[in-house]
Amino acid sequence: MPARESTSSAIPAFVSGSKKNLIGGKWVDATSGQQIDVINPATGKPLCRIAQGDATDVDLAVSAARRAFEGGWSRWTPHQRRKLLLKIHDIVLDHFDELALIETLDMGAPLSRTQGLKEWTSQVLQFFASQCDAAASSTAQNSLPGNVLTLKHLAPVGVVGGIIPWNGPLIGLWWIFGPALATGCTAVLKPAEDASLSVLRIAELMTEAGVPDGVINVVTGYGADAGQALAEHKDVDRIAFTGSIGTAQTIVRASVGNLKRLQLELGGKSPDLVFADADLDKAVPGAAMGVYTNSGQVCVAGTRILVQRSIHDEFVERMTEFTKTIRVGDGLDPNTQLGPLISQRQLERVMHYIDVGGGEGARLAGGGNRLGGDLAPGFFVEPTVFSGASNDMTIAREEIFGPVATVIPFDDMDDALQVANDTPFGLAGGVWTGSLSTAHKVSQAIKAGTVWVNCYGVLDPAVGFGGTKMSGYGWKGAREHVEGYLYPKAVYINLD
Repeated sequence: MPARESTSSAIPAFVSGSKKNLIGGKWVDATSGQQIDVINPATGKPLCRIAQGDATDVDLAVSAARRAFEGGWSRWTPHQRRKLLLKIHDIVLDHFDELALIETLDMGAPLSRTQGLKEWTSQVLQFFASQCDAAASSTAQNSLPGNVLTLKHLAPVGVVGGIIPWNGPLIGLWWIFGPALATGCTAVLKPAEDASLSVLRIAELMTEAGVPDGVINVVTGYGADAGQALAEHKDVDRIAFTGSIGTAQTIVRASVGNLKRLQLELGGKSPDLVFADADLDKAVPGAAMGVYTNSGQVCVAGTRILVQRSIHDEFVERMTEFTKTIRVGDGLDPNTQLGPLISQRQLERVMHYIDVGGGEGARLAGGGNRLGGDLAPGFFVEPTVFSGASNDMTIAREEIFGPVATVIPFDDMDDALQVANDTPFGLAGGVWTGSLSTAHKVSQAIKAGTVWVNCYGVLDPAVGFGGTKMSGYGWKGAREHVEGYLYPKAVYINLD
């Protein structure tokens, strides 16, 4: 159901003119002087322009980050870093309405979603503030002859390069800046060219909070230029990347120059299993929004909905009716639940997969159309349901990254698990059941980094998440994430 367009929210002053890169504490144009248009995906019209950084700008940013890491920043105590993170917390939350509006204008997510990230942002910043003592030292017993004292240290790795996608930069940047500030690393962040504005505004706020020059740096630009240069740079000690498998493979190859550490969160084609004993009043909207949240532009989206055959038809009917109640429209409208896709390119990709799904024999149970009328020329697609699909279909194998659900029937638990794990991905999964036994057995058997039972998509930064198989490696959140920004060091001291 389309929502009416609203212009009730005033466009922030920040969303105008030309934006610059943050390098060494200064806002500077790209050395090439080139810029990229920022398009509002709800209207298809330009908002402002960002700098088109390239390898030269990345090199300047990495040099600034290295100077900061080896300079005064290295002498900051854990308590000082904690105070800084908490000050950033307060400033960011004070400006959160503005940040949410910038995010909605830039990448299309409804205000109901972006404003709802305020509590999560508070939680994640406070979590990283609590981890400022992670770079700890301890004594270790040894079996050496003589009088030898052994110490073990955790030390910051150095300069971290971050590359984040366009589907949630207001969230994504904290997985880089949070642990970097907590551990005493420095960072160069390359946001996606399709959605950089909230990152740039937060970087402004972080400098106002007192982050020293060069500790955080932001270079906007295309992945093939700025992103590739960051991945290849021999003075970057670690890369944290979220995005596609193809780009990740390029980053892995680029990293061999100095064997930099990598943390990769990649795509998914996550299975969401609905058993016959599930409470459909919860499972239908829960599984549906496990696909459609953020217009399907979520790596962990449960886009393969596996439904026990005895309830398959009822589930499809109820889910199709549910999709008709979802309000699609401009994110500025407070009634909007789903916004546009990020770009014309992504719109064409999603519509291609919808065509392929029908061509391969899946039944289009609901949706499947681009929305026009008052929403044109924005990049809007109806929430879509394919039913009676099989796991060998393209729409069940490949990540669509749009509001497209593929419903696949199964007979029993063994059948469900065989289908669920028959994928190169391993990012997430879900289970809907009234049986505790089924919940335990299935959640343990699904080969994925995160599994939800009778819910979908909830995340706690103190617990974290990650992937396996072709969905990447490394953990985001929890102590493991912070320790990924540190390296162990042993010291042997002869006391004689």
